Amino acid sequence: MDQTNSPVVDCASDSTIFARIRALIIDDEAHVRSYVRLTLQSLGVATTWEAADGGTGLALYAEQTPDVVFLDVNMPTMPGSDTMEQLLQIDPDANVVIITSDSAHQTVRKFLELGAIGYVLKQRPPEEFRSALYELLSQFAE
Repeated sequence: MDQTNSPVVDCASDSTIFARIRALIIDDEAHVRSYVRLTLQSLGVATTWEAADGGTGLALYAEQTPDVVFLDVNMPTMPGSDTMEQLLQIDPDANVVIITSDSAHQTVRKFLELGAIGYVLKQRPPEEFRSALYELLSQFAE
């Protein structure tokens, strides 16, 4: 799902539609994890876990089995691509959304080919970022 050119969606509707979604955020930058978590919470996602690296994220995934994972591309010690490959070994049906500041087509394509269900650019304006997350989460709403 290409999220770079999508219009802003009205996300002001009932936020309870995402209340049952459980999300894991894997990013080495604490401020990015907080931003994603706060955005998810503003959309009604009540359960989130955070990991500062791929290894911790994999352990949390195995323990908690979240509905969706928001994964950074560029992380020290274990890059996002390695984390995603190992995550898909744990659960081939894992729903992974890439969160990145790298808008290069080859990077995005690589992760979509690995099995990511979408991506969101970190540098998008807040309402566009929120709208992109809303659209991605909509596929999990009951």
